[in-house]
Amino acid sequence: MHPALQPLPTAAQSATAAADPPWQAQEQLLLQEVMRLIGKSLAPGLVLREMLHLMSELLGLNRGRIVLLDTADALATSPPGPSTDAHENRENHDSRAASIHFAYGLTRAEMARGIYARGEGITGTVLATGQALLVQDIDAEPMFLLRAVERPQLPPETVAFLALPIEVNRQTIGVLACHRIRSRQRHLADDMAVLKILATLAGQLLQLQGLVQEKTRTLELRNAQLTQALEAAAARYGILGNSPALLRALNELERVSQAQAAVLLLGESGTGKELFARAVHLSSQRRDAPFIKINCAAIPDTLFESELFGYERGAFTGAASARVGWFEQADRGTIFLDEIGDMPLAMQAKLLRTLQEGSIVRLGGKREIKIDVRLVAATNRDLDAEVQQGNFRRDLLYRLNVIPIRLPSLRERREDIRTLALHFVNHANQVNQRNVHLSPAALQALENHPWPGNIRELGNVIERLVLLTDSLLVSGPELQRYLPSEQVGAPLPISAALPRPSSSAAPLVRDYLPIQSHSLADLQQALALQQGNQSRAAQTLGLTVRQFSYRLRKAGWVG
Repeated sequence: MHPALQPLPTAAQSATAAADPPWQAQEQLLLQEVMRLIGKSLAPGLVLREMLHLMSELLGLNRGRIVLLDTADALATSPPGPSTDAHENRENHDSRAASIHFAYGLTRAEMARGIYARGEGITGTVLATGQALLVQDIDAEPMFLLRAVERPQLPPETVAFLALPIEVNRQTIGVLACHRIRSRQRHLADDMAVLKILATLAGQLLQLQGLVQEKTRTLELRNAQLTQALEAAAARYGILGNSPALLRALNELERVSQAQAAVLLLGESGTGKELFARAVHLSSQRRDAPFIKINCAAIPDTLFESELFGYERGAFTGAASARVGWFEQADRGTIFLDEIGDMPLAMQAKLLRTLQEGSIVRLGGKREIKIDVRLVAATNRDLDAEVQQGNFRRDLLYRLNVIPIRLPSLRERREDIRTLALHFVNHANQVNQRNVHLSPAALQALENHPWPGNIRELGNVIERLVLLTDSLLVSGPELQRYLPSEQVGAPLPISAALPRPSSSAAPLVRDYLPIQSHSLADLQQALALQQGNQSRAAQTLGLTVRQFSYRLRKAGWVG
């Protein structure tokens, strides 16, 4: 080795040098600041650049640079296997180049020139051997390449060059190096000692970054696989959309699909509870057995027991034969009780007994009939508040609330509005033999609407639009005419566009109004179209007079 290349001085040699307190204070400040930076951020770019800056400002170690192998990230997360030693690793990676990744005091052009092969020059030799090198005088050392910084750009006096290996998993993946004016009143051995500590910290920081990146890649892969699986599940169950809020609900559904406990679907009206209830059934081992759905709000109080549990012959006047109830029909399958918050208190007690004992007794009967049914219930009410008001049994709520799943509102899944709208348009076009399409501005207007009625409201608006528009391509302004008013209880804009029909026109009006729409605005519109006749208004919505009046009262209508 050329005489100008000196090995790292021993500790004994360093101890003979007189300590310079000011330099020691500077060293301590440097290390404290670097550790403080690591405590604030684990981003190597931020920490290592500032470390090189502090080396220059506090210790006069100028033009600091960190040279890394191009595949250093891979090395940081791939420790040698049991049959691999350091020599094999060096030979396997001899062909890889290294470049300057971080620097202070170098221009971009100088950094771009700093590319080294293993064994090439001082930097390449440190990469290849894993040993620190100290060049006392760069002008007297033939191995020094002057590649990054040309000699005229350096001070005319004697310049030293210090280079130390950066290791990760006992492999040299880089070099920490800098220039230093040789004549300064500070021992080069002291500089090398500080740089050794900094090189170790740099290696640990890069290793940690590699581990975090690998963990992140693993999590991203798992998330992608989960999203793909959930999207496939959504398509399998007929649920449209891939927004994060929807996929979270689907993930919860998939996780509890094989359980036997009751599932309680929570959320606003119109969020697709029936589809989710059917998805619970289809994803379970009961998928080949019956799925029975019941709307508790549509059953008169006096008929609840006979509808759910059936009745024996002669149980009441007109019971000429026995009838199997919904729970028996759902045996070995799933029963879905929608709007369970509307179930009468007396019926709640009988439902609780059925869930606890796994049996029912038909109305007018005496023998217990064993049933194996999984219950899925749904409500848009706050059942805790209903319990406080005495409208819902606390013990039944405990029984139902074993696995609660909250369904997101349409406002929480705006990414899905476009997909849902196009689906509804295609369906309405096929059913009504129309050819209506939505312009980009119309789709944007749909995405911006608050949708208090959720998916059901969106479907109703699209149905009205397809039936009533004369346009083949609906513009944004035209679509606004069909959107319901955001004011609660206000009549829909569409009512102004329809003529007042006579009583003979009732069947035609039924075609215009969606059967599933039960918002207060729709109820008011139906009344207006039928000139205040509740019987005909209920008929147009597919409701009984009792159901129509109940919904008006429930919505707070006092007209």
